[in-house]
Amino acid sequence: MEYKVRKKPLFSACGLNCGLCPRYYTVGQSKCPGCGGEGFTSAHCGCGMLSCCQRKGLEYCFLCDEYPCKKYDGEGLKDSFITHMNIFHDAKKAKEIGLEAYEAELNIKVKILEELLGNYDDRRRKSFYCLAVNLLELQDINAIMEQVREKIDLQAPMKEKAAIAVKLFQAMADEKGIVLKLRK
Repeated sequence: MEYKVRKKPLFSACGLNCGLCPRYYTVGQSKCPGCGGEGFTSAHCGCGMLSCCQRKGLEYCFLCDEYPCKKYDGEGLKDSFITHMNIFHDAKKAKEIGLEAYEAELNIKVKILEELLGNYDDRRRKSFYCLAVNLLELQDINAIMEQVREKIDLQAPMKEKAAIAVKLFQAMADEKGIVLKLRK
C-alpha cells in the first residue's frame, strides 16, 4: 500500500512515540522516518494500523469509534525496537490533554533524547535512553536532566558521562517501579 505522508510522524497512528525510537536515530538503510514519514514504505513493508487509519481518514487509531479494535489484541505485552508498554496510556493522555499539548510534550522529550544521544552516549546507550525517555514522565526526566547537567563535566570522557547519566535514570526508574528493558 502507498501511504499518505503524515504531517506529524513522531507520534504514530497506533500510539507509539516514533520520535523516541532507536530506529528513528539510526544512520543508514534501517533508519525509520517515523509513522508515515517521508520514505516510510522503504523502511516498513506495511502497517495494518496505519492503513486502517488512512482508509478511515483518521490521523490516530484512538480517534476511531472502534478503538481499541482487534488489531490491538495483545498490544502492549511485548516490544519491538521501541517499547509498546505505554501505548494505551499515551493514546489516552493525548486524547485527554489534546493532541497539541501531547505533541508539545513529545517534542520536549525528543529534544532531551537528542541531548542525551549527543552528549552522554558512549555508543552503547541509545536504546536505554530511548526507553527511559519514553517511559518516564516529563517532570521526572527534567529532574534527572538537571542533575545530569550539574554533575557531569562535558569535558569528561564519554564513558564516564554515560555511566553517570545511566545511573541517574536507572535510579529514577527504580523509584517509580519502571523496568528499563525491552520485552521481546
